[in-house]
Amino acid sequence: MKDRFSSLRNGQAAPLDKIPKTTDVALFMDSVAAKVQQGWRLSNLFGRRTASGNVTLTVILSDDKEGRLWIGTTEVGSNFPSLTPRCPQAHLFEREIFEQFGCEPKGHPWLKPVRFPSSPHSKTIPGDTPFFQMEGEEVHEVAVGPVHAGIIEPGHFRFQCHGERVFHLEIQLGYQHRGIETMLEKAAPARLPFIIESIAGDTVIGHSLASAMALESLSGAHVSPRAEALRGVALELERLANHVGDIGAMGADIGFVPTSAYCGRLRGNFLNMLMELSGNRHGRGLVRPGGVAFDLPPSMAESFLVQIKNTKKELDEVLDLFFETPSVFERLDGVGSVSMKTCKELGLVGPAARACGQDQDVRKDHPFGIYRFHHIPTMTAEEGDVYARATVRRFEIAHSFEFLIDQIQSLPAGAVRSVCGPLAKESLGVSLVEGWRGEIMHVVITDKEGHIARYKVKDPSFHNWTGLAMALRIQQISDFPLINKSFNLSYAGHDL
Repeated sequence: MKDRFSSLRNGQAAPLDKIPKTTDVALFMDSVAAKVQQGWRLSNLFGRRTASGNVTLTVILSDDKEGRLWIGTTEVGSNFPSLTPRCPQAHLFEREIFEQFGCEPKGHPWLKPVRFPSSPHSKTIPGDTPFFQMEGEEVHEVAVGPVHAGIIEPGHFRFQCHGERVFHLEIQLGYQHRGIETMLEKAAPARLPFIIESIAGDTVIGHSLASAMALESLSGAHVSPRAEALRGVALELERLANHVGDIGAMGADIGFVPTSAYCGRLRGNFLNMLMELSGNRHGRGLVRPGGVAFDLPPSMAESFLVQIKNTKKELDEVLDLFFETPSVFERLDGVGSVSMKTCKELGLVGPAARACGQDQDVRKDHPFGIYRFHHIPTMTAEEGDVYARATVRRFEIAHSFEFLIDQIQSLPAGAVRSVCGPLAKESLGVSLVEGWRGEIMHVVITDKEGHIARYKVKDPSFHNWTGLAMALRIQQISDFPLINKSFNLSYAGHDL
């Protein structure tokens, strides 16, 4: 293992010449597949163009039990042996590499575009992509989107059905592709945070924190305990806003109006606290490399505690009503199930994985910032259905409340931001953050001058969209809105 992978902790950096490069590509892929079969997760797999015109593949494996990230590289030409037949977690990563670099993973079962291809080697025009088709008596196809009736992001869903029963759902995204990674590699340093905050509008804190940690690892910046605590406060406020909003949206999808109405209003309380703290309801402008841009003065801290305790009391009653109503349980139980086996094969993350019984949370497995000192219990369920995903959110809400009250009552003294120096040359920095959807990863690679040569972003939705497709199998097509909402994945975070 030591000759093919080097070990890093979350938020650490390493010189590129210290990261092993395996010259035998097939042997390297065999070692990756073996490690995944032993229980490690494929957290990232991406390419970058070399001076010779070849492609360097970088693999990041997550050992959640030991809290380590294992990184290895190999250089490939026009093709390489696909991992996907042995490691389904790799299927979307390999499709992305083929789309970006024209480097074909030989043996991959379905090399259709991940987004809308724009590279010279692609022969597919935007929107003209192949789709899986089924044949049989009375089998029919239902196409939904990309333009939807509500004010939501664009995505195309194609169902193969027999009557109301769904045999297969294929999801085609890419309509939100903006070239985020290329922009991050070319932008002036002062502009980076603003691009990062636009990756996914509902995960501003999560992505900003992951970016800041990766850049801090390369610059050697020190983040004060007070800044770490304030980052944690902002991250949990973002988690609360979205978890509460999701439960309310599930209530709306089943016609349970009380939860829908109350959660919609209470979600605003957390967004308003972010507004007070940063000047923006989604926390834009708050997290910056070196710490945070705004402090939490004593008077505001007292106000936050009052708001949090009052909101908690009201929300507890709303959630009790939702989860203790028999008709709600009847409507959510057994709908959109994903097995633990499928969860592991696809590498699902976040509440979607924990609802399948996967005890996995970056805050626990790869602790960062304030979470190194304040541990949050991990809540899991076993059924992997809509009810399980809602239940996981309910208990995470309770733990976030406890965390916020504890942190705000005992904020450390000190400055909230330090200066970040220049980035280390020819190095790689990696960071993980448990966003409200799950594991966010940012990887930054620098060149000989210390400039960003490759910036790789991975939103948790990149792992979980295929999980949504599997959750629809042998379900009623009319349950799609509810199942979709129980995952609530990001189009923009996936499309980049």
